[in-house]
Amino acid sequence: MAGLSFCGNNVTKNAYSVDTGMLNNGCFVDALNLVPHVFLLFITFPILFIGWGSQSSKVQIHHNTWLHFPGHNLRWILTFTLLFVHVCEIAEGIMDTNHLHLFMPAFMGFIAATTSVVYYHNIETSNFPKLLLALFIYWVLAFITKSIKLWKFAEYGVGVLHLRFCITALLVVLYGLLMAVEINVIRVRRYVFFANPQKVKPPEDLQDLGVRFLQPFVNLLSKATYWWMNPLIIGAHKRPIELKKIGKLPIAMRALTNYLKLKDAYEDQRVKKAPSIWRSMYRAFGRPILLSSTFRYLADLLGFAGPLCIYGIVEHLNKKPASTAPLFPTLSLSQPPLLAVLLFLALVLQRTFLQASYYVTIETGINLRGALLAMIYNKILRLSTSNMSMGEMTLGQINNLVAIETNQLMWFLFLCPNLWAMPVQIVMGVILLYYLLGTSALIGASVIVLLAPVQYLIATKLADTQKSTLDQSTERLKKTTEILKGIKLLKLYAWENIFCDSVEDTRGKELTSLRTFALYTSMSIFMNAAIPIAAVLVTFVSHALINKSKPSSSEAFAALALFHILVTPLFLLSTVVRFAVKAMVSVQKLGEFLQSDEIGDDSWRNGDMSVSLEACKKHPGTTKAINRKQPLLYQMDNYEQPARRPLRPNETEDVAVKVNGGFFTWGSNLSTLSDINICIPTGQLTMIVGQVGCGKSSLLLAMLGEMQTLSGKVYWSNCFEMDGSFEETRSKNRYSVGYATQKSWLLNATVEDNITFGSPFNKQRYKTVIDACSLQPDVDLLPFGDQTEIGERGINLSGGQRQRICVARALYQNTNIVFLDDPFSALDIHLSDHLMQEGILKFLQDDKRTVVLVTHKLQYLIHADWIIAMKDGSVLREGTLKDIQTHDVELYEHWKTLMNRQDQELEKDTEIDNCQTALERKTLRRAFYSREAKNQVDDDEEEEEEEEEEDDNMSTTTSRRSKIPWRVCWQYLSSGGFLMVFLMVFSKLLKHSVMVAIDYWLAEWTANGDGPAGLPDSYYVPVFIILCGAGIALCLITSLTVEFLGLSAATNLHHNLLNKIIHAPIRFFDVTPLGQILNRFSADTNIIDQHIPPTLESLTRSTLLCLSAIGVIAFVTPSFLIALIPLAVSFYFIQKYFRVFPFTVSQQHHNFKFSLSLPLTILSDYLGAVIVLTAAVASIWSSGKNLPSSMVGLGLTYALTVTNYLNWVVRNLADLEVQMAAVKKVNSFLSTESENYEGSMDTTQVPEDWPQHGEIKIQDLCVRYDPLLKPVLKHVNAYINPGQKVGICGRTGSGKSSLSLAFFNMVDVFEGRIIIDGIDICKLPLQTLRSRLSIILQDPVLFSGSIRFNLDPERTCTDDRLWEALEIAQLKNMVKALSGGLDAVVTEGGENFSVGQRQLFCLARAFVRKSSILIMDEATASIDMATENVLQKVVMTAFADRTVVTIAHLVSSILEAEQVLVFSAGQLVECDSAVNLLAQQDSLFSVLVRTHK
Repeated sequence: MAGLSFCGNNVTKNAYSVDTGMLNNGCFVDALNLVPHVFLLFITFPILFIGWGSQSSKVQIHHNTWLHFPGHNLRWILTFTLLFVHVCEIAEGIMDTNHLHLFMPAFMGFIAATTSVVYYHNIETSNFPKLLLALFIYWVLAFITKSIKLWKFAEYGVGVLHLRFCITALLVVLYGLLMAVEINVIRVRRYVFFANPQKVKPPEDLQDLGVRFLQPFVNLLSKATYWWMNPLIIGAHKRPIELKKIGKLPIAMRALTNYLKLKDAYEDQRVKKAPSIWRSMYRAFGRPILLSSTFRYLADLLGFAGPLCIYGIVEHLNKKPASTAPLFPTLSLSQPPLLAVLLFLALVLQRTFLQASYYVTIETGINLRGALLAMIYNKILRLSTSNMSMGEMTLGQINNLVAIETNQLMWFLFLCPNLWAMPVQIVMGVILLYYLLGTSALIGASVIVLLAPVQYLIATKLADTQKSTLDQSTERLKKTTEILKGIKLLKLYAWENIFCDSVEDTRGKELTSLRTFALYTSMSIFMNAAIPIAAVLVTFVSHALINKSKPSSSEAFAALALFHILVTPLFLLSTVVRFAVKAMVSVQKLGEFLQSDEIGDDSWRNGDMSVSLEACKKHPGTTKAINRKQPLLYQMDNYEQPARRPLRPNETEDVAVKVNGGFFTWGSNLSTLSDINICIPTGQLTMIVGQVGCGKSSLLLAMLGEMQTLSGKVYWSNCFEMDGSFEETRSKNRYSVGYATQKSWLLNATVEDNITFGSPFNKQRYKTVIDACSLQPDVDLLPFGDQTEIGERGINLSGGQRQRICVARALYQNTNIVFLDDPFSALDIHLSDHLMQEGILKFLQDDKRTVVLVTHKLQYLIHADWIIAMKDGSVLREGTLKDIQTHDVELYEHWKTLMNRQDQELEKDTEIDNCQTALERKTLRRAFYSREAKNQVDDDEEEEEEEEEEDDNMSTTTSRRSKIPWRVCWQYLSSGGFLMVFLMVFSKLLKHSVMVAIDYWLAEWTANGDGPAGLPDSYYVPVFIILCGAGIALCLITSLTVEFLGLSAATNLHHNLLNKIIHAPIRFFDVTPLGQILNRFSADTNIIDQHIPPTLESLTRSTLLCLSAIGVIAFVTPSFLIALIPLAVSFYFIQKYFRVFPFTVSQQHHNFKFSLSLPLTILSDYLGAVIVLTAAVASIWSSGKNLPSSMVGLGLTYALTVTNYLNWVVRNLADLEVQMAAVKKVNSFLSTESENYEGSMDTTQVPEDWPQHGEIKIQDLCVRYDPLLKPVLKHVNAYINPGQKVGICGRTGSGKSSLSLAFFNMVDVFEGRIIIDGIDICKLPLQTLRSRLSIILQDPVLFSGSIRFNLDPERTCTDDRLWEALEIAQLKNMVKALSGGLDAVVTEGGENFSVGQRQLFCLARAFVRKSSILIMDEATASIDMATENVLQKVVMTAFADRTVVTIAHLVSSILEAEQVLVFSAGQLVECDSAVNLLAQQDSLFSVLVRTHK
């Protein structure tokens, strides 16, 4: 086409003439400008294409060659600015289409600049700087050619007022700066022109291939858009993300780094004055916060570009001259196309800065929380024990510090840039509004400002209500936990409904709080939605009244957009202020905690040596985090012990620990231990004995420095022999004690981790320790052996198993001194003997270790090298057994008497203990058997199961990418009631229609006057007021309907869940872990109660806003619909691909979890910006076709809102998806089969006093736990006479307990029947059957409440009857002594009574019922001999006329029985009186008696 030649179609001499000199021809100068760009493309393209194939794959896998050259960020910023200027140059040149030379070089410059940055990125990632020479030459050439052009412009008088001159000048500056950056790289890296180039290694993090979090190391563009995460996200779609795939965090983000930063900042202040946490936080994390604030300011200022561009575009389309004089005669800035591009760029930049600000604050917040947690944890390890024991600091308070206060500070940091950014934003907004609309704008803004305190008030009320709701839900959860723990008893006694009602009562109170919470939440949502409507209403009505004229459409829509901007900071301000107040409280609490007493401060080692701060700083033991991988435990290994010689312990050389004149206390001034003078001989076994409560454990803790010293000193042997600072000595001693506490303490980790406890793993040593503590049989029972996780969520080990693991830990540690505090208390006699022989005498003594053993087992005194006898907090005697025998005959005789008594009980104990251990292991086996059975059974529910496992166990895999669970959403909504759903949907649609109507009416009103109609304001104002009023009313209705729909759903879901769980068969509780059921009532119920309604509201609001915006734009400019299709498709894929962040990732992966949401956010932001650009271009294009400018304003204002709300749609979708998982889990429990409570007989057919006699016929009975499992009882036939005492025995797993459950119809009786007093029990309603029989279970269960409530929750018995029952159970005197008598308090689980007393209460409970049949299921398994004798006696006398069926674990307890049923493998093999069966030598019963099983 001849018209489009390079120098234009001017064929006269002017275009190509070079008569006046080549450089005076503008076209030639432009052609010259093409040369550098073409040069760069020729040079770089081959290099890029050759290296591309190998390079791109390399970048994904190895990032160990990545590094940033000097000036990296500056280069990226300059290049982006260059690209922007090139775009302006192209736009300016295109105005004269016939002159290619005006925009062709600019276009090539754009391509060259893009290529330069791609080329640079590839060189940087491969660390090959020599290739940068090409870029250096390019910048030099471009700078020279552009300078020539600028010089010629100046020569011809084209000055600053011309856009073309300004663009060229900008380009010269940019090329000059880029050239300078390149020279700097040569200067620093010396890759050319220097003899010895500098070798630079990439950052340490990148050399470690385990680090996958690359945000700090990627280039600026990738940082801003999080592009580096794409491979991870795409990978997450193919398979779930495993935590180990995430890799490690960079060093700067690790908790240890941040901890040391904060710790140093905190400790440095100690020198001058009391340290301030605020100052420490500022010193450690101030820089990122300032950076974030800068980003935030830039984003906020760019945010105002939207309203201003709308103003400019609409103003220009109104065909009025611009209000300001045009800046450039060549091309006015008020040109709509240019404004549209500027608007797009401003939005992209604003969103980028905003996300960068969020990223920096959130990362800093997470880092701060990590550092604070480490500080708290380190402080806990050094806390003075007296703080804890005297109640000055409870475990709950410390838990709150960890869980709540650190979280508050993290959230405060997230929101803190808002504190100073928001006021600036509000002031700017008000100034612009005033500029546009004058006084009326100030009146409108005052509405927002005046209502802000109301919002703050609502926010504080919300916080208060949340606290009271929390209290109620804690109470409800406590009751639910009790029910679930005692569910077997509740079912056997038919009390489930009584307890269910009690939970429902508490739930009722909780729902009252929730109702208030819902009300305040809906008020908060209402204020947020209604304030902009009210402000707009007041502004425009007052404008009409004051100015007597309507605002122009440009002013109206710019003001509307400004009001939308203003609402957010004002709404958030109340939240931020609330968080700031909370943060101040948290800092105060943390400050008090960090200032509290430490063990080291008691100067409890050698006299009053003060620890200087310098020593603390230099010594790694105090400033460094306690790192379990290399503990200080081994520092004593190099200390050479003195040769053993037979010295008396008063000779100090052979004393490990010595206490002189010690008076110790737990915090009050009364000494717990007084006048302590003892020596612990080195390398020998010292035993501390004495009766309960005489201060044995306190003595150990006093030596360890855990008690407060009133007077006296504790010496540790090394102190006399080691040189070096006291601090160093102290740390060596302090950490070199192996200590097994009386109350076992386990980590929530594997068995192996609990035993090795951070020490290096030594297979031989580990095996010896396991054998010494007899742990092998227990470990063999665990599903993953010693790799099984134990702890709160794992299986619960028995007391004995826990204690043995703790002792194993003390033995395994390579320490000189071992303190064992009553390690035999929970062990049977065989295990105790084994531990004593193999563990203490052999393993520890062979190692020549100093052992201090607190024990009640006097038979072990013969093994002691040294004995300390204690009485009432002081030392009664000290010496060898021989010394005591000679010098204190009385004490020795007393011990002998006690030893004889222990020997006599030894045989009985052996019997009990054997069974005790067998019982523990049986319980362990059952726990796992039931889980395995469940796994086999529930194949059809496999998917459900996997989710449960992920959520409730410590899973290593994050949940797979899930689809939005629409079915679950529908279940949730329908449980809220169809009327509420209809109300919500209808009011929402109506509200958004009214909102659109308000803005449309405003457009009509402001456009009016242009046309011939010219209707007066009085026509528009009333309609505008009515519409705004309706909008405000609908805002209130919608916010209320959503919240109360949520409340209704929460009420119904919890009610159904509770009823389903309580009426589920007992098998359900065997195969479902308690923690899993509790999670449904705690975390999941909390999500359903408080989190789903606001998310649902936010989701529906943002979705409808987006849809109405797109609808309005399409209505204004139908051509927008063409662009909408690709935009909708890209949005679908963005949200589908990037919505992978509903992760069940644990707390320490906060950073990762948060980072995954960033690409999604930034991409949906950019998409919003594209929508704005498309809408702007479409409306400018349509404005030529008689489209009123007011409609253009309307369309653009709506397009601006899309940017904000697209983000929310995706975010809320993701949140809802996570939250709906809670509903899904609750629903999975709602499908549980209930027990058949009805029965085929009517209650009226059952006699009132049934069973009268207690006659039991068992006919061909077959029982199983589940239709899919094997039978546990097969064809059992037996007859029990009324009043007969029957014993049932058999080996473990023979079916004894299953028979007891069959009497109560708790298991599946699929063949045969049990007839009690002529009635087949399977036909009876369960409530009737279970309420007429009595049972005493093996584990005594008491509930929190009163004694009366525990004996008779139905409140049907008189006090006399209760006292009689207590008297029979030998408890009357004990209860009478309690304050309150029958109304005395029973704490949770009956912890304020001993196990024996609890068992006797259960007996009393059975007696209160006065049933003619009593079943005792291994009821003496957990009580001492004395209590068992009482029990046997009571059964013989009080139950003389009743039928008693005893299921015995000890055969000796049924030797008196009139009839014995012996079971083996589910079959009844022997049935006769005990005497007859014993007479038969080969009977199974005789074998059981002989083997004590």
